[in-house]
Amino acid sequence: MSKISTVLRRVAKLISPGQVEPPDAKVMSSVGIHIEGQDRSGTYILRDFYPLCALGQTDGLELLPIADALEKYAWLREKYYWQAVPADLDEYTARCAAEPEPQGYFVRVKKGAKTPFPVQACLYITQGNVTQTVHNVVILEEDAELHLITGCATRTGVRSAVHLGVSEHYIGRNAKLTNTMVHSWGPDVEVYPRSGTIVEAGGTFVSNYISLRPARSVQSNPRTWLNGEGASAKYTTIILGSRGSTIDTGGDVYLNGKNSSAELAHRAVCTGGRIYQRGLLVGNAPGCRAHVDCAGMLLDAGENGFIEAVPGLRALHPEARMSHEASIGKIAPEQVAYLQSRGMSEREAISLIIRGFLDADIEGFSPKLDARIAEIAELAGHGEE
Repeated sequence: MSKISTVLRRVAKLISPGQVEPPDAKVMSSVGIHIEGQDRSGTYILRDFYPLCALGQTDGLELLPIADALEKYAWLREKYYWQAVPADLDEYTARCAAEPEPQGYFVRVKKGAKTPFPVQACLYITQGNVTQTVHNVVILEEDAELHLITGCATRTGVRSAVHLGVSEHYIGRNAKLTNTMVHSWGPDVEVYPRSGTIVEAGGTFVSNYISLRPARSVQSNPRTWLNGEGASAKYTTIILGSRGSTIDTGGDVYLNGKNSSAELAHRAVCTGGRIYQRGLLVGNAPGCRAHVDCAGMLLDAGENGFIEAVPGLRALHPEARMSHEASIGKIAPEQVAYLQSRGMSEREAISLIIRGFLDADIEGFSPKLDARIAEIAELAGHGEE
């Protein structure tokens, strides 16, 4: 098939968000995707292997399928593509790099532009036993601001698949990117995201990762380079690990800029899965400040379940100020007793405690996402999957 035919085939598939089939729209809604596009500045949907929707609705915002962006801009491949994540990092990035026609989104917010509402992207799998490969590039120019919500999910009834995702973020001077990613996978899905973020002077990166329905295997270790003076990063991770799942999440942050700062906060509830909480902060510059906090609630270990917390610090400059803490425990009986004395049942008390533990006050959650966190608390409180 010729290059022109490939482009025509890709464009012909694009639809508006409101044309998504109702059953799929319901699944997408559960991971924060507003199908009607309300309160959203742009929408991108990847269904299996091809883009379904790519619509930007705000001045200063450019939203394209990554293949179209690479054809449009020679500088994209020269200056950004595979720069924050090496193509030869591991077998999963190599697999993505080998794809003849890359899929994923390209988001660019131009100098001084601030999107009034979040931009949303959905990476959706509708077929079982397939491998979805994705490569996303996000560029914020100087003084730009963006909240990106990415919802990743499988269609109802799809149990097994593989998702390989590469995401590169480039944050310019005094720009701010808030990146919220919500996962809701089938029980036998394997997920291997790889991401890299480069932050210039005065830039801010806020990363929120929420795993609402655990896959069989999730392995992620995002890396961030705070290269400019005053650059900052904050990671918040919320995980539910149930029986049969193995979830390995971390985050390496290199504080290379003077007075740069970083914070990693992991929250995990285990009802029988295997959860690894990692984090490595590397202080390379004068005045840099960093803290990592790993907290877990082990409700039911089952046969092989556990939480392993490994917070790490590496100071390479005498003026670096760095700290860490880790805690793993169970629900305190006295807390349950107190809430029962206030009129709650035991089940209600346990669910409320877990919900409070998971609450990270993440901006942009829809009521349905709030309800799912409440559902996690309810299920985890009962020791169920």
